[in-house]
Amino acid sequence: MLTLPNLLTLSRIFAVPLLVGLLWWPQWEAGYAFAFALYCLMGITDYFDGYLARANGAVSRLGIFLDPIADKIMIAAVILMLSATRDIAGIHIIAALVILLREIAVSGLREFLAGLQVSVPVSQLAKWKTTFQLVCFGALILAGALPAYAFIKWTGIATLWGAAILTLITGWDYLRVGLKHMD
Repeated sequence: MLTLPNLLTLSRIFAVPLLVGLLWWPQWEAGYAFAFALYCLMGITDYFDGYLARANGAVSRLGIFLDPIADKIMIAAVILMLSATRDIAGIHIIAALVILLREIAVSGLREFLAGLQVSVPVSQLAKWKTTFQLVCFGALILAGALPAYAFIKWTGIATLWGAAILTLITGWDYLRVGLKHMD
C-alpha cells in the first residue's frame, strides 16, 4: 500500500497547504517563486507516480483512487488562490470556473459510472487539456514571481482559455458517455 508511486501521490496532497501558503501574499514575489518550484515538483511527481506504478507493476487500487483526487485538489487550490489574489480576475474568472466545475462534475460522473462498472478511458484530448492546465497555472504562478515580464502572465491567460475550451469539449465527451448509462 505504501509503495513509492502511492507515496508520491500522497506527497502531492500534503504539499497543497504549503502551495496555498506560498501564494497567500500576492506581493511576495519570493513566495510565488517558491510556489512555482513546488508546483513544478508536484507536476513531476504526478508524472512519475503513474510511470513508476505501470513500469514496476505496482498499480494499486489506492493509487487509482488517490491520483485523480490529488490532481483535482491541487488544481482547485491553485484556481481558488489565484482568483483570491486577483492573479486571475475579471472575465478570466469564467475560464477558471469552467475548469473547476468540470473537475467536480467529471469526478461525480466517474464515481457514478464506477458504480455501474463502466470505465471511461482518458482521451488524448483530455491529456492535452491537462497539459494546458498545468502550463497555464504554472505560468500564472511564475508571473507573480516575475511581474516585470508581462508576457508570462499573458501566456498564462491564453493557455487558461485554451484549457477552458478543451475542458468544455472533454467534459461534453464524458457527459455523453455518462448519459448512455442513465435511466
